[in-house]
Amino acid sequence: MTESMSMSGSVTGSTRPATGPSTHETGADLETVQRVTRRVRDNIEKVIEGKPDVVSSAIVVLLAEGHLLIEDVPGVGKTMLSKALARSIDCTVRRIQFTPDLLPSDVTGVSVFNQDTREFEFRPGGIFANIVVGDEINRASPKTQSALLECMEERQVTVDGTTYELEAPFMVIATQNPIEMEGTYALPEAQRDRFMARVSVGYPVEAAEIAMLNSHTLHNPLEDLESVTDAAEIRKLVGIVNQVFVSPAVQRYAVALTTATRRSGELMLGASPRATLHLIRASKAVAAIAGRDFVLPDDVHDLARPVLAHRLLPSVEAAMTGRSTSAILDGIVASVPVPDGGQS
Repeated sequence: MTESMSMSGSVTGSTRPATGPSTHETGADLETVQRVTRRVRDNIEKVIEGKPDVVSSAIVVLLAEGHLLIEDVPGVGKTMLSKALARSIDCTVRRIQFTPDLLPSDVTGVSVFNQDTREFEFRPGGIFANIVVGDEINRASPKTQSALLECMEERQVTVDGTTYELEAPFMVIATQNPIEMEGTYALPEAQRDRFMARVSVGYPVEAAEIAMLNSHTLHNPLEDLESVTDAAEIRKLVGIVNQVFVSPAVQRYAVALTTATRRSGELMLGASPRATLHLIRASKAVAAIAGRDFVLPDDVHDLARPVLAHRLLPSVEAAMTGRSTSAILDGIVASVPVPDGGQS
């Protein structure tokens, strides 16, 4: 089943919280969010046929200052989606092809001795960009994968005792093949936990695949894709998203969901506090894109699977019975009461 985030969301208790912002300025800001994200979505869909939910998920993670993991079999458009999002924004973009012989210094950079100046000079690695496309991330060794840990969490790189800041916006869009496939390494738990969400592209429907044959055989549509926004505007949108109101009731609901995963007997590893934070951040982005300046419980509910599932590890007993983490999580989410609205 495709895991994706809804940008509209269903409405539970949709009246606006009395404590939230209510100025004309806020309304104008939210209109800006909707207008820009619509342009970006339409631009990506020129290349990615018939996958609106997956495209929406990528935009949500971008505005929530997260990182996106796209997991699926080869050839379904994982890298195409990553490149289309990157090309839609006028900012620095780097692509890193993860291979077994890739070194950590290829990712972060390395200090090189300059014979002329008799000093060491830092040469930035592939991570120094606003959007970094990590292709087939699980084909690199765990040592190389770990080079991303500091970059993704702290937006900085430390090499030879010197720390270099990464410019905002900063987003890693990584693709990976299912771990059962030949030549892949499982991502370490700490690495998976740094991805805000995991989505699956899935195979296209017949009509979309036929349309792809017409549009992709004559030329590469990515070559015609032009940017529709820039880094400065994305930074502005991120600031607007950060102002979205989250009521105490919604916060308690998010904590109840992640706490339930930690107490489940079917899971060996539950969701971390970072997962709760990512759940709220993504919910704020979904609300802003839907034109709301407050988060609904439904936003959190609908995001539970893409935000939480990839962080969980099933118990030995659950794994032996063939129970997937997504199925276990669905049962947990269904067992946690959804609060009525988001006002209290």
